[in-house]
Formats: sequence, C-alpha cells, structure tokens
Amino acid sequence: MTISTAVVVPHPPLLLRELGGIADPVADLRAACSAALSAALATAPDGVVVVGPAEPGFDEGAPVDVRRFGTTSARTGPGLPQALGVGRRLLDEAGWTGPAALRALPPDAADADLAGLADELAARPGREVLLLMAEGSARRLDKGPGMLDERAFGFDDAVLRALREGDATALTALDVDLARELMVEGRGSFRLLARLGHPARTEVSHADDPYGVLYAVATWTY
Repeated sequence: MTISTAVVVPHPPLLLRELGGIADPVADLRAACSAALSAALATAPDGVVVVGPAEPGFDEGAPVDVRRFGTTSARTGPGLPQALGVGRRLLDEAGWTGPAALRALPPDAADADLAGLADELAARPGREVLLLMAEGSARRLDKGPGMLDERAFGFDDAVLRALREGDATALTALDVDLARELMVEGRGSFRLLARLGHPARTEVSHADDPYGVLYAVATWTY
C-alpha cells in the first residue's frame, strides 16, 4: 500500500483564517489539524493526496476561493471546492512544498468510483500521506446547519469509535441512507477510508461540535 498515513480532518470555512476575525473561533480545531498533519509530514512522505467531498471538474491549480463567504478579493475565475481548498490551505500552513494531488469524492460516490479511487491510491508510487476531508453529522443542534436529529449522536459515536479503534469494517457498515439524512458530508470519505484496510496505529486527537457539526481529527498509520 502506498498510503503510509491517513489524516482525517474536517473542512469548515473558518479554517480559512481570514474568515475568523481577530480572535480565531476554531483555534483548538486548527491546532489539532496542524499537529496531526505536521506529524504525518514529518515522516518525509514522497507526496500527499487530498481527498474531499466535491464534484469533479475543478482546476487543481486554482487558488482557495474565500469570496463565497463574504470576503473581498481581486481574483477572478473559479477557485477550489471548499473541502479541497481547506485541505490545500492546511498543507500550505504546514509548510508542505512537495507534490500534492487533489481528488474530488462526491458524498454519494458509487461503489465502483470508490473502488477506482482506492485502487489509484494503492498504485501511486512511493510513500504518501492521505489528507482526507470529512465531517460527521450536521444535525447535532437546533441552530446547526440542519435541525436537531437525536439519531446524529449515536451515528457519530459509531464513527468516532471506528476511528479510534481502526475498525475499517465498522466504517464499511455505516448506514449510508441514514448518513444522508443526518447531513454527514464525510460519508463518502469514511467509506473510502474503510477500503484502505485496518491500520496498525490510530489516534483521535480532537472531537467537538461547536456549530452543530461533528468535527473530528484522526490519524490512521499503516
């Protein structure tokens, strides 16, 4: 397997620092993402692949687009999809200057597409880090992106348990229809992670839901 480490991080727009104002509203989350990614990059991989919920057809060389969130910019033209843009920014902030590939993974990707992407990752040359953009349910608060749904807590607990235990089988068994109802934008990413197999070591360094969305930071080392 070419993927030596998979780092799972969320992708809220607030991780784009210029959106947060003077006081960083996601400072703890940012620190956890930075620490997990820096530790993975310290193993001197040959490259990084960023995979996140997005539709294909974007320009990998496009910059991060913050204009959609109300900031000003003189840049014209389309930017990266949000999840991949956040991933690219995290890599830049970690000081990564090596090869980085960006791959879109729609949340409801077909099994064949997941298998194809998993095969691509396995066939890439050298040792690589996978930066996997994924979020849990967005229905954990009445004031969240979605209305409160009590089923979100059990679902997210199962995801966190699987991440902590390195249980790829449990991630494979997640209820995709329920995940869609709970607005789990990372449902495709979790299914891809499951296809990479059981890791040798795992760590979940952060789990919180400050805006009604589960944000978790996890590392699987193979």
